[in-house]
Amino acid sequence: MPSSVADQFAATLAAAGVQRIYGVVGDSLNGLTEALRRQGRIAWIPTRHEEVAAFAAGAEAHLTGNLAVCAGSCGPGNLHLINGLYDCHRSRLPVLAIAAQIPSAEIGSGYFQETDPTALFRDCSHYATMAASPQQLPRVLEIAIRSALGQGGVAVVGMPGDVALQPAIPAPLPKLAGLMPPPPLTRPARRELEALAYLLSQEEARITLLCGAGCAGAQAEVMELAARLKAPIVHALRGKEHVEGHNSYDVGMTGLIGFASGYYAMQDCDILLMLGTDFPYRQFYPDGAATRIAQVDIRPQQIGRRASVDLGLVGDVRATIAALLPLLAQREDGRHLSKALAHYHRTREQLDAEAEATPGRRPIHPQQVAKLASDLAAPDAIFAADTGLPTVWAARYLAMGGGRRLLGSFVHGSMANALAQLIGAQSTLPQRQVVAFCGDGGLAMLMGDLLTITQQKLPVKLIVFNNATLGFVEVEQKAAGLLPTGTTLENPNFAAMAEAIGIKGIRLEDPGEVEAGLAAAFAHPGPVLVDAVVSRTELPLPPAITAEMAKGFSLYALKAVMDGRGRELIDLAKNQFWR
Repeated sequence: MPSSVADQFAATLAAAGVQRIYGVVGDSLNGLTEALRRQGRIAWIPTRHEEVAAFAAGAEAHLTGNLAVCAGSCGPGNLHLINGLYDCHRSRLPVLAIAAQIPSAEIGSGYFQETDPTALFRDCSHYATMAASPQQLPRVLEIAIRSALGQGGVAVVGMPGDVALQPAIPAPLPKLAGLMPPPPLTRPARRELEALAYLLSQEEARITLLCGAGCAGAQAEVMELAARLKAPIVHALRGKEHVEGHNSYDVGMTGLIGFASGYYAMQDCDILLMLGTDFPYRQFYPDGAATRIAQVDIRPQQIGRRASVDLGLVGDVRATIAALLPLLAQREDGRHLSKALAHYHRTREQLDAEAEATPGRRPIHPQQVAKLASDLAAPDAIFAADTGLPTVWAARYLAMGGGRRLLGSFVHGSMANALAQLIGAQSTLPQRQVVAFCGDGGLAMLMGDLLTITQQKLPVKLIVFNNATLGFVEVEQKAAGLLPTGTTLENPNFAAMAEAIGIKGIRLEDPGEVEAGLAAAFAHPGPVLVDAVVSRTELPLPPAITAEMAKGFSLYALKAVMDGRGRELIDLAKNQFWR
């Protein structure tokens, strides 16, 4: 029987299969960390910042589907968790956050470091409460675990440091089947399936599938549906890792960072079937008056949230397709699919041509770095991409399939996620190759946790796209007709800095160095930071240019000339058209 509340807490986590906790120690966590030390079953992964701990836990939850745990000490330690927990919650990742609290007798007195964790975390969790006594702890912790796993998202348990040290009440450990019941199988009723089958059976209709993260584990079923309907598959960013690899029906991504082929396959269809996606950019959906839209999602509240739908079905994508296929006849007309695939192959050739480079002809183009990283990385590599331009290059050049995974802050859109997710991924799956596409701004924001990599001896590979600017923000400013302001970064030699703290550093400044440099990085048994000095004026064109965007960019060009910054336009032209 556990002797203290902290021992009871640790025993319950171990029963739930928790193997590690990410966090920064503090006096209000001392009872728990000591209990973990005595128990010896759960590893404490010390990070340099609690935000990194939350992102790392999210990466573990993403890769395994299991409960992951992070912790913060009272006051500021709690607050530092919040951004990472927002990301986990919005991505529906099962994460338990332990929010230590000041001594229970001092709560409400304005005590040193006092905050209210229950109020702080309410907006980024399904469940947030305080275990204020030994009697309360067992049930609160069990509810939190069930909430995180059952609802998909964050649960927070606050606990005063003195309560953690009190004697535990006699209580049996929870039974695993009751603590973590398996998820239910959800599929639409027969009537709804027949309605969808009728819609999809319109002989002359051109059908396109839009697939998102809800297609996880359902690629075979999605491809069989595409074959039956002769339908191209467009993927949202979060669907990339689940449907893109070895998929002869995939025609790329849509959206601001997507492919022209994905965009037009959605625009040029009569029926759009959305499968497990909450793709947010409404301007990229087809005109609802001309196109009928059906949507399948496990969450009823998502149906029709982004585009007006003609038919909405609540169900798991895999189970729904399996029940739908027997109701569908084989479609013979493949003209829409052939046209979309031909467009995709042309688009792919254009994108790959942008990744070609001539040794000695500087600067390095980021497309070259991204494509070679994809070509040279392990077949089952795990990638993480920072928000901004690294996500653009990951979306366009990382090839999925073979068990590859892709992490990012694709819903919350936070900077500095890749380094933190790398730590969680490598800690969870130490035998897999883990690679981060880092922005220079993102890396610098949480750069202290490079020290976590060396301390934990994690053999991760960081590729820094060093363009000395907040690149995506700069593109947004130009597209709005504004002169870039506040985006310039004065960067160090990141490779030299890495060497100073025990990480192998490789500096790339010429296109002729890229392939050999990346090959050396992937061959090295320990951690490596590749500092790729890439073009600042790379313009990631969206799949369709609106009149408003063209107008904004014209205004930027005029302002640049009038402000004496015409050199920017010359560099931009060289990068885009003179390659």
